[in-house]
Amino acid sequence: MDTKLEGVKAIFLDLDGTIYLGGNLIPGALEFLARCKDQGVQRYFLSNNSSRSVDQYVAKLHKMGIPCTADDVLLSTHDLLSWLQREGVTKTWAIATEGMCQMMEDVGISTRDKSPEYVVLGYDTEINYEKISTGSIHMHKGVPLVASHPDMVCPSPEGGLPDVGAYLAMLKVTTGKDPVHITGKPNPGMIMHKIEELGLKPSECAMVGDRLYTDMEMAIKANCVSVLVLSGEATVEDLHGSGKNVSVVVDSVDSLLRR
Repeated sequence: MDTKLEGVKAIFLDLDGTIYLGGNLIPGALEFLARCKDQGVQRYFLSNNSSRSVDQYVAKLHKMGIPCTADDVLLSTHDLLSWLQREGVTKTWAIATEGMCQMMEDVGISTRDKSPEYVVLGYDTEINYEKISTGSIHMHKGVPLVASHPDMVCPSPEGGLPDVGAYLAMLKVTTGKDPVHITGKPNPGMIMHKIEELGLKPSECAMVGDRLYTDMEMAIKANCVSVLVLSGEATVEDLHGSGKNVSVVVDSVDSLLRR
């Protein structure tokens, strides 16, 4: 497989570090998305960043000049909600942003229950001591923890910022407890339902992202074409040290789908 991605009919695109970095588009991202449209390649935006709701992501992408609908955005929060609903959970204490809490409340899952069935941890960019301390107290009492995704850092133009994985480390030190389940990438179920819905084979789909342990791991598990971009977290040295067999490596999405 080369950078033309011949035979690929759908592309799943990570956002942070792949399409944009912080509030700035990766150079060439808009032109790449235009090539997707011109070549009839369906594209979906995929993120483990659970700090925003779908509507907030759509608004951000629109502001950057990227047309999309809610159906084009797949979040780790969707994967988390599916898991909570399968488990029959309706009461939680959520360490999460208002956007993520609203998505939970919208499907009938409380986020500030005094007797929660689970402590739910998302990428809370509005985190405060009350959320952490109350969650820790619940965990000390035996309430299990579930997390939206495992990412240790969120890339930014100024360097990596603490993400859910960092919060998990803090709660581990505080309570001695690990999460009973972590959703989001690299769980292949996050994209497999969409691939099946599209009637495609995994080999006809590509996962493009900047992280080895989430984006590339998921692509490999799902048997999709794996495309690593070096515009975010991972470096060539990281790839060589990972032992992962990645299909395509490029500096950024600007190199893809050029005929």
